[in-house]
Amino acid sequence: MSLRLAVALACGLVLPAALAQTKAPQQVVKPPVAQAWIDVATFAGMGMPAGGGAPGMGAMMGNLFGGGPGARNSFGNTQAMSPGRWVDVTLATSRNPALAEGVQLVPAGTGLAPQLTLLAPPQAKPAVPDDERVIEQDYERPKGKLYLYWGCGDNVRAGQPRVLDMATANPAAYAQFFVARRATQRGAHSAAGRPLWPNERDARMVPANASLVGEHSFTGQGVPEGFKIGIPAPQDLMPPIELKQAQAGGVTTLEWRAVPHARAYFIAAMGAKSMDSANPEMVFWTSSELPETGMGLIDYQTNAAVDRWLKEKVLLEPAVTRCAVPKGIFPEGGGAMLRMIAYGSELNLAHPPRPADPKQAWEPQWAAKVRVKSVANAMLGMDMPAMMGAPADTQTPAQRETPQQPKTEPTLPDAVNILRGILGR
Repeated sequence: MSLRLAVALACGLVLPAALAQTKAPQQVVKPPVAQAWIDVATFAGMGMPAGGGAPGMGAMMGNLFGGGPGARNSFGNTQAMSPGRWVDVTLATSRNPALAEGVQLVPAGTGLAPQLTLLAPPQAKPAVPDDERVIEQDYERPKGKLYLYWGCGDNVRAGQPRVLDMATANPAAYAQFFVARRATQRGAHSAAGRPLWPNERDARMVPANASLVGEHSFTGQGVPEGFKIGIPAPQDLMPPIELKQAQAGGVTTLEWRAVPHARAYFIAAMGAKSMDSANPEMVFWTSSELPETGMGLIDYQTNAAVDRWLKEKVLLEPAVTRCAVPKGIFPEGGGAMLRMIAYGSELNLAHPPRPADPKQAWEPQWAAKVRVKSVANAMLGMDMPAMMGAPADTQTPAQRETPQQPKTEPTLPDAVNILRGILGR
């Protein structure tokens, strides 16, 4: 064997082993002993701000969706779309998988001080530990023919709409049409051995002027001492989306005030083009610059996903305060349902912090996840504040230029029934 061949063989055997030895070690990461999830949501319904609006309108909407004087809170309202301000909390500890009760000390600004009582739900499903998977949703796909439009502007763009005929569509056509981005992970949830708030013992409503900013601490049997977190302003209850609508020449212009601490916005509308039972037709439109049905986006999303979709122009930048729904998409008076979300920034805290040295294991004593969003629901083209005689300084420029008609009592049975049917209330 020549010297050159011997050297080559030696290098071929030694170099991979050397590279393997110099590969950075993977850090050992253990789940936290205790975990808290706090979901924070603000919902405005039918174009009305949560808990506000014209005299009597807030009360009407609150009573319609289970609010009003003497109302009792219930867990899950951060997902229920009922107008108002909502907070859901879940606590867990691996040292006591059967934890029945916990306490969350809250700052005075919440209007709920000094504490929230957390109770484990009776007959709940067993918990799934350390589950940070994206939550997939099962959608009941409509029958008939579907049309998908996207993008803000006065006119429908070239190449639109995408059309899906259920009678002839193959799996590839389904996949192309039902583009639905989603990065929603588990937040506050109901599970056995995981106390939550609100509950039957503590069913107080979140006050209209409540603030979560300040120190929160958690205690319970098996919960490590010193479980304290500080909630800063970006994770406080977000203001309601003050959505205004104006129609001219078939175009519906949507305008809103910038929501403080919003990371991005997204808007989606859905309505019927034909309700023929033999061949129904549904229309989807979203504010995305890319094809997107929006079925998974009106919910909490991770910060990384929001940032990625902003770059892709799927979401609207936080400085944007206007979007037009192109003319010719929805039939006039067709009762399309409009939904808009302002994404807050997710906060993830843990103690002790993750070691910078990858050779050192990370064994947090506790961790907390806080998710924030503000959502508005409305009927497309129905501007509730204007209908109720809103002051001129809260109307859009187009509305201010339109002669005001004498005020009459609004008749909303069809819109209300459609909204309640879509929201399942």
